[in-house]
Amino acid sequence: MKRILITGATSGIGLELAKLCAKRGYSVIACGRNQQALEELAVNENIEKLQFDVTDLDAVKQALGEVKCDTAVLNAGVCEYVDMDAFEPQMFQRVFAANFFGVVNCIEPLIEALPQGGQLLIVDSLARLLPFTRSQAYGASKAAVHYLTKSLQVDLAHKGITVQSVSPGFIETPLTDKNDFEMPMKITAQEAVVAFLDGIEKRDSSIYFPKIFSLILRFLSIMPSWAKVSISKKIKQNQ
Repeated sequence: MKRILITGATSGIGLELAKLCAKRGYSVIACGRNQQALEELAVNENIEKLQFDVTDLDAVKQALGEVKCDTAVLNAGVCEYVDMDAFEPQMFQRVFAANFFGVVNCIEPLIEALPQGGQLLIVDSLARLLPFTRSQAYGASKAAVHYLTKSLQVDLAHKGITVQSVSPGFIETPLTDKNDFEMPMKITAQEAVVAFLDGIEKRDSSIYFPKIFSLILRFLSIMPSWAKVSISKKIKQNQ
């Protein structure tokens, strides 16, 4: 039975991925901060819990120091939007602490935990592709995560570890429930994790979903910078 570790497994994509993997016969190590949510999740067959905060390096090292798994999914993250009239550098620090350094903190122990032929999946976001309004902190953190992932594909190849990037669009989760703007082509978390797990099993270098929305944004992302900025300005005006 393959063992898969998932951070951010107490809500949204992480929660649904944990449940789907358990249903498909994986042994799931569900990781998160919320002990009560982990207890409820661990009631499911094939799921064990591991409580820690990815932003706490010491806690990460202690929690993951003895873990062994075939696949690791670094999914934990947060989203906060920038208010240009009340610009807050501390907010950038909070977002990067979870979205970027939370990933970095997990990498060291997982390199030791993963066997040759193992898989490391890191979740970024399609938001990294265009300069969306108010997304300076979130988009920048996910762009940094994506670069980190692609660089790891180069430097972990000799260890036989497959590193995969995962770029979701708008998914119906507690994070997106807080959004006060239109989210085109939004899909449910249950729909998203079917595509997610398919990409894991196919060992795709880059995993994108929803399919059509990701194709649109990826096409727009290859346009000149001035065009991408112009498009994003128009999106802002229409919100």
